[in-house]
Amino acid sequence: MSGHGAPSVGAAELAAAGEAGLKAVVVAASWHQEVMDGLVAGALRAAADAGIATPEVVRVPGAFELPVAAARLAPAYDAVVALGVVIRGGTPHFDFVCQGATAGLTDVSVRTGTPVGFGLLTCDTEDQALDRAGLAGHNGGAGSSEDKGHEAMAAALQTALVLAGR
Repeated sequence: MSGHGAPSVGAAELAAAGEAGLKAVVVAASWHQEVMDGLVAGALRAAADAGIATPEVVRVPGAFELPVAAARLAPAYDAVVALGVVIRGGTPHFDFVCQGATAGLTDVSVRTGTPVGFGLLTCDTEDQALDRAGLAGHNGGAGSSEDKGHEAMAAALQTALVLAGR
């Protein structure tokens, strides 16, 4: 499981983001709607846990478009959360999209100084993606190993707090 060893984010850590008045935006790809719905729901749940009013959700066509949208939105927000999923196929396209999106989102964060929560799933199968999006078994997430949407929002908010000196 890739989540092994991850730091736990408690209610107090998330509440500090809301108390600080942080603003967050979710940039979400549109491919694989069911997986994306799970990722977005997790991110919005983390924002709610932090006491942040429902963040704006901006949809883009796919994972490759996440960096340009994040770059445009970053100056207006304390945290950007990028969510997408790429499922391996039979061609090198998977590698190109994953590398481009990853490098682009890293560049946005470093260049703008705005934390970008990395919620891009790169999976071999749709079942892996559903599990990582908190949707294993398609029954509300029971049995899921991870909730990457929630984790991406929590990471972005925690980093924004660190950068704000809190």
